Amino acid sequence: MRHAPLVGLALVAAACTTKYERPADLPRPEAWRPPSAAADSVRPFYDSLAAARLAGLPARPAPLYDLRTNLNPADSAGMLQWFQLLRDSTLQRLVAVALRENYDARIAVARIAEFRALYGVTRGELFPQLTVGGSAGTFRRPLLQLDTTNTFSSIQLSADVAWELDFFGRIRNATQAARADLLAQEESRRAVLLALVADVATAYLELRELDANLAIARRTLASRLETLRLAQRRFQEGVISELDVRQFESEVAFPAARVAEIERQVRAKENQLSVLLGRTPVEIPRGRTLDDVVAGIAVPAGLPSALVERRPDVRQAEQAYSAATSRVGAARGELLPTITLNGSYGTLARNWDDLFQQSSELYGIGGAVSIPIFTGGRVGKQVDVARARAEQAGLQYRKAIITAFREVEDAMAALRASRDLVAATATQVQALRAAERLATRRYENGISSYLEVLDAQRNLFSAELNLTAAQRQQVTSAVQLYRSLGGGWPVVPGDTLGGPPPQ
Repeated sequence: MRHAPLVGLALVAAACTTKYERPADLPRPEAWRPPSAAADSVRPFYDSLAAARLAGLPARPAPLYDLRTNLNPADSAGMLQWFQLLRDSTLQRLVAVALRENYDARIAVARIAEFRALYGVTRGELFPQLTVGGSAGTFRRPLLQLDTTNTFSSIQLSADVAWELDFFGRIRNATQAARADLLAQEESRRAVLLALVADVATAYLELRELDANLAIARRTLASRLETLRLAQRRFQEGVISELDVRQFESEVAFPAARVAEIERQVRAKENQLSVLLGRTPVEIPRGRTLDDVVAGIAVPAGLPSALVERRPDVRQAEQAYSAATSRVGAARGELLPTITLNGSYGTLARNWDDLFQQSSELYGIGGAVSIPIFTGGRVGKQVDVARARAEQAGLQYRKAIITAFREVEDAMAALRASRDLVAATATQVQALRAAERLATRRYENGISSYLEVLDAQRNLFSAELNLTAAQRQQVTSAVQLYRSLGGGWPVVPGDTLGGPPPQ
């Protein structure tokens, strides 16, 4: 029975320590949503378009492997990297520069240093606090009848130690919360880097789209100038009227204006990329064309839903929930006694010769207990605040999970739709190119009017711009899928990405 108080104290201390456990009822769908029945009904049509390799486009790449098997989402080894996805060595170098020089990335690293230091501050309270001090001086006092002198010296050296015995887990819970804050900040840094990679890749792909549009506009301008020269020659021969010539001249002005506008957009996109690279506006180097990048995309057929748990925003939300849970225990510890051990040792003398004599020693040891009796409900309300914040953090964690699933679903749907859009638009471009050639030949032979040529050129120009937009959308959808899955997907050993090697 002598040890009963100690056993009771240990049980109380264990009960006051709050340990975070991941909720067992987290939202997770059993499978990704399949394509709609309407989409499946037209699938053979899109497959036939892709298989034909129209307009020089490759067929839609077949899935490399099926990832419907159970994989460990926390294992980062063998994860598909962003540069493996797009296979462009120039883009690889740009992202490497951004990860090293981008200011948002550097700020995120600096914030980790801040939270690591805050964790050290909180953890330091678990250990005894030792302070050393000293003083020396000469003093004067009124001369009393028995005194022989009214001036004296005083020299003191001391060491003091104080240690709060954390029986009830207040400091341990606060330390756990600080550690969770640090881990959450680590995940925040990963989120910044992941977003940076996706932003650089997206901006670069948009730049390559603008390059393709600029080439199309210049080619269209050259074609219409040639048609204008033909019209001027036919006008001189008296075959057509001046009105027809003026109509051709107006059609030349449209692609010329587009060239000027696209050149402005190219410069603005280069400036945007320069800022992402942490630099002042500079010219951005180019790598593979948009056609080549599209040809190299290969995405697995199935992806395990547990992959979203690797997302840094989901893991950051979980660590925030863990920190809030630990702070409930820290707040509850304020309701319980605070036990502190104190000790001191020193020496006091009137001159340096006597400072380290045994007769000059000072020491003391003791303890103190502080028990909150009445605080006007302040401490209890602090516990309520901590519980409310923990509940909010738990709901934020669940929201982050379902938001992650939505973003993955959106990215997969966008990738499927963009592939079909590229195949259909490529078919349209090929047909309109043939129609434009036929219309021009018929006009040269005097069979048809200039209106057929103008309509064919307008339609082809619009379709070619739509094709580059669809290609860019397909690639950026793959980038978005990479981002929504927290940085890629597992690579099965022995499998390759397929497609041409990086240029």
